[in-house]
Amino acid sequence: MSSARHTRLLIIGSGPAGYTAAVYGARAMLEPILIQGIQPGGQLTITTEVENWPGDTEVQGPDLMLRMEAHAKATGAEIIADHISALDLSRRPFTAAGDSGTTYTADAVVLATGAQAKWLGLPSEEKFKGFGVSACATCDGFFYRGQEVVVIGGGNSAVEEALFLTNFAAKVTLVHRRDELRAERILQDRLFRNPKIETIWFHTLDEVLGGDNPPGVTGVRLRDLRDGSLREIPCSGVFVAIGHAPASELVADQLETHHGGYVVTKPDSTATAIPGVFAAGDITDHVFRQAVTSAGMGCMAALEAERFLAAEDAAAPAAPDVAAVGAG
Repeated sequence: MSSARHTRLLIIGSGPAGYTAAVYGARAMLEPILIQGIQPGGQLTITTEVENWPGDTEVQGPDLMLRMEAHAKATGAEIIADHISALDLSRRPFTAAGDSGTTYTADAVVLATGAQAKWLGLPSEEKFKGFGVSACATCDGFFYRGQEVVVIGGGNSAVEEALFLTNFAAKVTLVHRRDELRAERILQDRLFRNPKIETIWFHTLDEVLGGDNPPGVTGVRLRDLRDGSLREIPCSGVFVAIGHAPASELVADQLETHHGGYVVTKPDSTATAIPGVFAAGDITDHVFRQAVTSAGMGCMAALEAERFLAAEDAAAPAAPDVAAVGAG
């Protein structure tokens, strides 16, 4: 059954940015509605140990997101399990269509739909996600102190991941399908000069090798693109670094994007080119992509939305005094 809901602040997305925006929006008495999307909690729900969230020496990703959701609810935000399939930002109030049949209208919108790491699509890759296969060296590199790891990719992300991992790993092997990298020259120079890094050219990942009890990676099987031959390399971790895809499909034709689809915001702000529309977290952050920075942007977005709505209220013409008009 179709229905309609209106809110002063609509938050689309339920990762650290979305839930933090909901907390601050509720505290500002905006009575926000947050639409969780198809993956409530975002990327952290498929992460195991998180050791870089301030205040927690170690916390499970899914547990952290459940706590954030509970916090948002406790402050008064309404959390709805729905998925926004269409969003019209051409006029206010903004209109969002949910898969549930509900139409949401809002005076301000926070986009917090995040981004997803690109994967190779191998069954073995999927099997060991969170158990030796990762797409974030900053998140998981610490677990591989003194061990050997493999990085797949050839762009800036791959080279940066490989260089970062040398802070922990005994050896880093970078695997690339061509014989030259796409990364910036200064990054390539650092990579080639690092004694901990070995580069394997003209190869792709054919299979992640590992055990089931306990689950964990023991190596990789690589395929040589020149002759199809296979070779195995022992390792404890595999980092797939072939880029990220921001979930900006809803606004790709309405807001300016860059760096492959990340929403552009004003300097030192979450405000987009459309007044009343704000973007926070991985949908706009192509640099850091961390839970803590996403949460910070969620805070910024809610505060900026509050100020925007307050300014709109102050500029609105005062309602006529019905009693005074009748007396005249």
